[in-house]
Amino acid sequence: MYQRATLSNGLRIICETIPHVRSVSLGVWVGSGSRYENPYYNGVSHFIEHMFFKGTARRTAKQIAETIDAVGGQLNAFTTKEYTCFYAKVLDQHFKLGVDLLSDMVTQSLFDPDEIEKEKSVILEEIKSYEDSPDDIIHDILAQSALRGHPLGWTILGTPATIGRVDRAVIHEYLKQHYTPDNIVFAVAGNVQFDQIVAEVEQRFSALSGVKKQEIPPVPAMDPEVIIKRKDIEQVHLCLGARGIGRQHPDKYAVFVMDSILGGSVSSRLFQQLREERGLVYVTGSNHASYRDTGIFSVYAGTSLHNYEEVLRIIKREISRFTEELVEEPELTRAKDQLRGNLLLSLESTCNRMSRIAKTELFGDQLLTPEESVAKIETVTQEAILRVARQFFGEQKMILAAIGPFPEDSEFMRQKYSDF
Repeated sequence: MYQRATLSNGLRIICETIPHVRSVSLGVWVGSGSRYENPYYNGVSHFIEHMFFKGTARRTAKQIAETIDAVGGQLNAFTTKEYTCFYAKVLDQHFKLGVDLLSDMVTQSLFDPDEIEKEKSVILEEIKSYEDSPDDIIHDILAQSALRGHPLGWTILGTPATIGRVDRAVIHEYLKQHYTPDNIVFAVAGNVQFDQIVAEVEQRFSALSGVKKQEIPPVPAMDPEVIIKRKDIEQVHLCLGARGIGRQHPDKYAVFVMDSILGGSVSSRLFQQLREERGLVYVTGSNHASYRDTGIFSVYAGTSLHNYEEVLRIIKREISRFTEELVEEPELTRAKDQLRGNLLLSLESTCNRMSRIAKTELFGDQLLTPEESVAKIETVTQEAILRVARQFFGEQKMILAAIGPFPEDSEFMRQKYSDF
């Protein structure tokens, strides 16, 4: 199902040919994110993502947009803590145009000084928008505490101070260190032949050179902490967090199932208890963020200040249940079926298929077929979930982070919930 090639300069190509569709999704995946940044220039990975759309030696920013619109395609990008992706989705007859457009942006962008200054203003507005989203902020507050002092705990957007320091020289130095062929995967899924993709990618990326220079500091131990931030908003947004596992850990499938049961769907324990039965929240859920060598398991809820204590009590009770008793078989089966359905339905999109194979190649994960992934989920036992839950929530203390209209005396809240 999957075919791979490596160019002489080290750039990897991975492709899944799907002959029964009319689309092709293409992506340039770079091992570049806030994890690999200097604290003085935090946010530069995301800044560069923006700049790739601001003009190349062959196309202006407007022409980039017009080129993809002219064929009814999609062109976008995103930055995470560990990778940056630039992707296009086009009809199969336009796949060469997709490769050309992505290669032009990634290898020929101009980084005009005037555009850099203009984009600083855009990103500062993005930071302001983020600051107005407490449901996003609270997850970053949790990560900063769980990974104190480590780059994985830094924000992807950066700060006004760090963005203000970015200039053309900083960008070129960062590209030299991270946008190297051995740190790039070109992934494709759709109605296209592998040899055609290899020929196009080799033609446009073979001149790329260099070797990545990345330092990955060890992950610090996670200490329990209660973080209360006062903000004049309508709700309290809270996160409970525990140290998780890395993306290649063999227990990850048990974590997927536990996450689904606790807060991963509308039938989950948290959604049913907090919203359906008690009407205490509008949004709640759980999530496990996996990185190369660690992870963070978190539970989120947004609620009114007068419901805050009860919501927290219920969350803590539901978490404790996982460490004290086996999940019942019908609940386990339902979670597995949900994960199976989510996986198979998501793979009806060539873009999702492209993303899936790209990340496995970039991180050196085992690339399983959808059927093999489902089989891994099916092997999860009640005992495995109990063991993982005790590892996550047992003896280790958790982190509680909350932001909302708390009383001025925040020390009161710290003392009250210091048992976390």
